[in-house]
This record gives sequence, structure tokens and C-alpha cells, in this order.
Amino acid sequence: MFLRPDVVVLPVAGLSTRNLPATKAMHKGFLCLNNLPIIQYAVDACAEAGVKEIIFIYSDETNRKMYEHYFSPNAELEERLLRHDKLELWEALKRTVPDGVKFSFACQPEPRGNGHAILCAKEIIGKRDFMVMWVDDVYVCRGKGILSQLLDVYEKKGGMVENVIKFPRVQLSRYGVLNNVSQKGNIISAEGVVEKPRLEEINSEFASMGPYVLPNEILDLLPSVKKGANGEINLTDAINLAAQKGIPLYGVLTASERYDCGTNEELAKSNIRLSIRENKLLYDEAVKTIRLLDQEI
Repeated sequence: MFLRPDVVVLPVAGLSTRNLPATKAMHKGFLCLNNLPIIQYAVDACAEAGVKEIIFIYSDETNRKMYEHYFSPNAELEERLLRHDKLELWEALKRTVPDGVKFSFACQPEPRGNGHAILCAKEIIGKRDFMVMWVDDVYVCRGKGILSQLLDVYEKKGGMVENVIKFPRVQLSRYGVLNNVSQKGNIISAEGVVEKPRLEEINSEFASMGPYVLPNEILDLLPSVKKGANGEINLTDAINLAAQKGIPLYGVLTASERYDCGTNEELAKSNIRLSIRENKLLYDEAVKTIRLLDQEI
């Protein structure tokens, strides 16, 4: 049995240019998916998995203050909501800050890649194993949360454990792809992972998506990782280097639904999908709208 890590790194640095113009004034973590900021889904997944510390990787003080303010109690607003009997809003507000979770911050002053962002948290992580989540990929689970599912595998097998998704071969060049794999149930054993491979390099159908459960050794390997084709230090390359050094790599086909919020178009699609799944009134409204549009064609 391996000890479950209880610290998560959430990289929220960068300019969020793919979500402009909204992100001119706020970070993409505060864009909404089905009426919740997308950062809330990540923090809720951490809390559900028993995480004790969340480390935000920020790029500037304005960016940091947004997250500090949002994840701090607001006693004045809570009191006002209670005074006016707005209990549902009060409960929603209280749920934004999970009990027993510490929020820490580390600065990435310039964009040098997601691997470099993780390295910026090294001092806070210390000697602990840790997890990483990308904020703009939201995973909705009907049972156990996505981190809990990954931690269940890590607890039994150790090594490196990550969420993977099957994609058609022609789409895989956009992702990191597990290579030389074997599958048992929903668990994939792999010899390594290639970041955005050429089509002829692909020998599996499993894309490396995150979140990740990682051993502390990754932090020692990241400084020696060569810059990728994008000129940045990629976490995927450090995971591949660790696999070459003998650390086992496992992918998990989790029971989850992915909602891509990385661009305005994908966020709009995700809002439609999740909102009508969660709200019967919105579903009925969507059906009416589609029928009206069909009549106009």
C-alpha cells in the first residue's frame, strides 16, 4: 500500500489569451460553467479526495489576489444573506471555501511551460508526493471524484498515475500519448508518453489528459527536461523521463465526463452540454429553441 498524497498543484498563471476578451480583466479560472467558476470544480474535486493543501501557481499579484479573495470567507456578505433569509445563496457561498484545506501560492513570473510551473511549487511541496490538475479541463463524476479514482489506483500500485481518454488516431497528435501499452480493465500500463507525436509515432489510442498523481522524484527530473517543440518545459516530458528511469506509469480510464473550457467555443459547448444535463427547465428550453430554429431553416 502506498500513502495517498494530500497536496495538489493548480497552475493558474498565464494570460488566458484563448478566452479573451473576458480574460482581459480576470483569470480563466473565474469563467463560469453551469453557473460555477471552473476553478470551483477543481477545488471541489480536491476537497472530495481529502486534499489538505492546494498550491496555486500564479503569474502576477493581480492574478494571486483574485484567488486569495475568492477562497477566503466573506463574513459580511454571509451575514447579509442570512439577515435577508437567502439561505440557498448563503449555503452556496459557504461551499466555495472547503473546510480543512490550506491554500498556498507560488509565482511563475514568466511563461516557460507547464513543467516549469510545477517546478515553481517545489519549495512548498518539499519531499511529498503530489498531484497536478489543469483548471480548464473540468471532470464531472456521478460517483467518486476523479482525484479519488486516481488515488485508489495509486494507493495499490504507486508510481505515476494519470487520467487517460481514448481518442480516434487522427486526433491524438494534439495530446501526449501513452506508448507501448497493455490494458487490464480500466488500467493501462505504459512504457512512456510522447508529447504531441507525429501520426507515425502513435502506437496506442490513449491520450494523457491529467489530472496526475506523481512521485516527488519528478521535481528532481524537471530541471533536466529538454525544451519541447513549443520552446517550453513540458510536464509530459518529465513523466516520460521518469518512466525511462523505471518509475511505473499507469493510465486510468476514469468514470467521468470531460468538459473542455480551454477556448471560448469549447466553453460554450460545455455550458450547453452540462447545463441541460443538470437542469430540466434548461433542457426543455433547449428543445423548444431547437424546434424554433428548425422551423426557420
